[in-house]
Amino acid sequence: MEQEVYRHVPYDIDVEQALLGAIFVDNRAIERVSMLLRPEQFYDPLHQRLFEAIATSFERGGIVITPLTLHAQMKADPGLLEVGGLSYLANLAAAAPALPNVRDYARILHDLWVRRTLIHIGEDIVNTAYEAPLEKPPQEQIAEAEKALYRISETSRYGDGPLDFAEALRRTVEIAEKAQQRGGRISGVSSGFADIDSLLGGLQPSDLLILAGRPGMGKTALATNIAFNAARFHSQDVADGVPVSRGAPVLFFSLEMAAQQLSARILSEQTEIEMSKIRSGRFAESEWERFVLKMQDLSTLPLYIDDSGGISIAQIAARARRFRREKQIGLVVIDYLQLIEPTRRSDSRVQEVTEVTKGLKALAKELNVPVLACSQLSRGVDSRDDKRPVLSDLRESGSIEQDADVVMFVFREAYYLKSRKPEEDDPEFTKWSEKMERVNHLADLLVEKHRHGPTTKIELFFDDRFTRFKDLADRAA
Repeated sequence: MEQEVYRHVPYDIDVEQALLGAIFVDNRAIERVSMLLRPEQFYDPLHQRLFEAIATSFERGGIVITPLTLHAQMKADPGLLEVGGLSYLANLAAAAPALPNVRDYARILHDLWVRRTLIHIGEDIVNTAYEAPLEKPPQEQIAEAEKALYRISETSRYGDGPLDFAEALRRTVEIAEKAQQRGGRISGVSSGFADIDSLLGGLQPSDLLILAGRPGMGKTALATNIAFNAARFHSQDVADGVPVSRGAPVLFFSLEMAAQQLSARILSEQTEIEMSKIRSGRFAESEWERFVLKMQDLSTLPLYIDDSGGISIAQIAARARRFRREKQIGLVVIDYLQLIEPTRRSDSRVQEVTEVTKGLKALAKELNVPVLACSQLSRGVDSRDDKRPVLSDLRESGSIEQDADVVMFVFREAYYLKSRKPEEDDPEFTKWSEKMERVNHLADLLVEKHRHGPTTKIELFFDDRFTRFKDLADRAA
């Protein structure tokens, strides 16, 4: 067999003609294909213009779309004149199938357009790799390619244009139905903490949530607890056949701590074996057995940890898109925000953080998942008598506060109280001991910004032996 010398981009003129002809026969067919197909997804430029004119006429209403009425609009079109004008349009209508399945035609044309677009993206990748200037490093090229591929893969699901209000209402009803199916409690991803879920309705899709605190307050521990809870709920609900899971697969970017350190924390929390024993390996026989069994039990959780250091916001977005596509992740956690590298270096740290926070918010909207990012606080907190943080304590706070949907601070009074312990013979020691006993395992989660509801203080129980937070009501468990 003689080898084909040239390859042509994929298209099907016959299907394009059949779909246009079917619309002439039954104008309501445009309603069934308008959500699947856009003018630029036709291969033939004339067919693109014909479909656009048909869609515009249908939206305006008041006129039946026929070869004659469409010709009146487009009689000066050079492409239409070239193929015969009115006779071409009449032939499209005459050749239309008797029982056309226009949605199938639309899907075929959409898939052909996707294939053509993939070819163009591939060509762009090759050309950019050959010709890219020095100011566009390879990692930026990879990020752009990933973004283009993800946009194509999600086109059918999300669409590209504005939503009409009816569609927005339908999606709102879907969210309410999910909450109802979960027993009327939450519509987002469960954090595993009753009061947090009650306030936020779960971690909501497209929200950027900031969890901030000074070192030692437990922000990494709380973020890890939330990530673990979401993954565990999802695994349990899938196993139980629950139609709408409380949780979700989680992608955790650990920029400060290695993956094995993070997993050790989770094992310590779940086995109630102190971290010092895990690090040293000094287990009692019963503890070792518990440790191994729990490790096997947790190994199937949909929790993915990326501990790459010096990762940029573009790389985070590219990897999150891939895991959204491959693993259906429903929550992204980042520890912590200030360690994310900006795509481009700037003399202003505020500008760099602004790029990061805007990128995280854009990623949350693009993937339609909650993004939970830990953040440091400025040292000014430690110099005040009242050490409870406020929004202005966020490092480079302007952009973080502006872009976030929710800002929460972890505050543990016991952390500061320990450093002010008086001597036992000091008259203040008794008063200090009483206060320490009262606040020793208490943590305040201060919700200082909540775009969708009220701000408040949530009290949690913190067990520093196992770096574990609990609902206050469950502290005895």
